[in-house]
Amino acid sequence: MEEIRNNFIHDIIDEDLRENPDLKIHTRFPPEPNGYLHIGSAKAIWINAMTAKKYGGLFNLRYDDTNPSKEDNEYVESIYRDLTWLGCEPTGGVFYGSDYFEKCYEFAVKLIKEGKAYVCDLDADEMREYRGTLTEPGKNSPYRDRSVEENLDLFERMKNGEFPDGAKTLRAKIDMASPNINMRDPAIYRIVHTDHHRQGNKWCIYPLYDYAHPIQDALEGITHSLCSIEFENHRPLYEWVVDNIGFEAKPKQREFARLNVTHTVMSKRYLRQLVETGLVDGWDDPRMPTLCGLRRRGYTPSAIFDFVSRAGVAKAYSVVDYELLEHCIREELNEKAERRIAVLHPIKVVITNYPEDKVEYFEVSNNPNNPEAGTRKLPFTRELYIDADDFAEVPPPKFFRMKPDGEVRLMGTYIVKCNEIVKDADGRITEIRCTADIETGNGMPTDGRKVKGTIHWLSSKFAKDTTVMLYDFLFDIENVSDIPDGKTYDDYLNRASVVKLDGCKIEESLTDATAEEKFQFVRTGYFVKDTKHENVFNRIVGLKDSFPKNAK
Repeated sequence: MEEIRNNFIHDIIDEDLRENPDLKIHTRFPPEPNGYLHIGSAKAIWINAMTAKKYGGLFNLRYDDTNPSKEDNEYVESIYRDLTWLGCEPTGGVFYGSDYFEKCYEFAVKLIKEGKAYVCDLDADEMREYRGTLTEPGKNSPYRDRSVEENLDLFERMKNGEFPDGAKTLRAKIDMASPNINMRDPAIYRIVHTDHHRQGNKWCIYPLYDYAHPIQDALEGITHSLCSIEFENHRPLYEWVVDNIGFEAKPKQREFARLNVTHTVMSKRYLRQLVETGLVDGWDDPRMPTLCGLRRRGYTPSAIFDFVSRAGVAKAYSVVDYELLEHCIREELNEKAERRIAVLHPIKVVITNYPEDKVEYFEVSNNPNNPEAGTRKLPFTRELYIDADDFAEVPPPKFFRMKPDGEVRLMGTYIVKCNEIVKDADGRITEIRCTADIETGNGMPTDGRKVKGTIHWLSSKFAKDTTVMLYDFLFDIENVSDIPDGKTYDDYLNRASVVKLDGCKIEESLTDATAEEKFQFVRTGYFVKDTKHENVFNRIVGLKDSFPKNAK
């Protein structure tokens, strides 16, 4: 991975290091294990992991598993798998928020004893009513002035399971008139009678994120808690928890803008809905913005991080064009991917003046951009396949591919002339008969005539069958934030986001391709062998790049 470019976060860290040269930079990535990581997660991973790397520090993975009703070990495993696939092994260790439940409880008791927390009986609706609005202050809970002794007793009974879900919460006692709603006596513990994926039924009270997260950061020695911009208004509460619990080494929370991408939804709740309703082929469907989906589609960690780097690190909201991501993988594969031939819409061509039993081999380059990739030999026989898109019975102007009485070059081999078209009873073309300029071979005509078109081909005797999947955007709308009132994501699902092509023809060598091995199908696009279904190739991206070459 390339070193992260300097940004405002690094300016903050540089200033901190000037004040404290001995500071050991320590960051973390704290995903909630309630879904699969997506392209937006990649930005948070990249910022935290590469910042730690830049400053010679440490990077932690910490599962935010404080909400047992939504968590599952499937997601725990997938998160670690994606993190290591990206090349961001947690150099500081792997932790769980649930590792700190005992400490969180002890600190909550400390806050109660110091008169800084109280047990409240208001339900969720009542708490919202008491909280006030952006323009009106809140009002104190009628339970705010309970004695320390009563709060300690009630909190212990909450822990012992004496009350049902939602009956009571533990709230921090801060300021109900604060202009920041997050500081208006926020709940820091709630009752949830649900088994935890690691703790079982040991606990029935769970700390809320805004309380637990700063404690976890402080206990792990995190110096910079780098998170997305929606937590900016939560920063005063983060600092209140750290200060009032009394940590000497105080982690610093700083925020950056989330990664928003065109034609893409980042809501894990909605992505889960797509999976559970069968509208996609699992979390790793190649149309999904999940990292496992991008991986199955054929995207690489380096291309994903290149995309994140070019998108930049800032605080202002923006939407990045998906075409930039396509540009990044296309640019990488143009240099690295070996070339192979595939005929996606095969139509048979018979070279009538070529011997029936003859097999001739022509040498072609594996990658014109990389001479070290070498060459390979393609077998040429009397019967071939070309792509139906390369033939026009009634050609439009300036059509330089195969047409009646026209000549075209078969890539790397002979010039051929279309002489006859064979159709079935329904008028469908079943065969095209041509003659080859055998004397010219794969050179230029000796009589000076010019042949402008070149098309790809495969020997029908040696070609193998495969299925090809062509993927498009999952959503028709460019910016999902622009969905009008009364509409939902469902209204903009692209129902034609995948096209399945059966009976495609490929080079014989492609049958031995390994999972995730990428190729350029000549004149067609970049493809990868699917990891989930046998004998299937997924299109990663087409050959055409409409994104500016000087894109940052």
